[in-house]
Amino acid sequence: MSDYRTPLSKARGLGAAKSGVGHFIGQRVSAIALVVLIPAFIWSVAALPGGDYESAQAWLGSPWGALVTLLTLTAAFYHMRIGLQVVIEDYIHKPAMKSVLLIANTLIAAGLWIAALYSVLAIAT
Repeated sequence: MSDYRTPLSKARGLGAAKSGVGHFIGQRVSAIALVVLIPAFIWSVAALPGGDYESAQAWLGSPWGALVTLLTLTAAFYHMRIGLQVVIEDYIHKPAMKSVLLIANTLIAAGLWIAALYSVLAIAT
């Protein structure tokens, strides 16, 4: 049977895996967010008066401190998850092991984010 589709019609879509473009864009957007958020986080922590535990706790309990911390950690965990997912998909060839690692990657990233969220909210309230 002959394939009468043109090369352009064969190439339409998101590529062979149907998800590469989404990962590429997500990785770049989270990287750009981190370029902005990490310096803001570091500057905010470095500008703390006193530099002791109580001032750090007060800063993290403030709306600005909690927001900057949670945004930075959210972007970092998302960036980490997507980056590690690409590595797993590219270099792990056994389907069962690949599935286990992809699930573990997602659960670990989500668990870290939930722990960070709980910690910040516990300090902020």
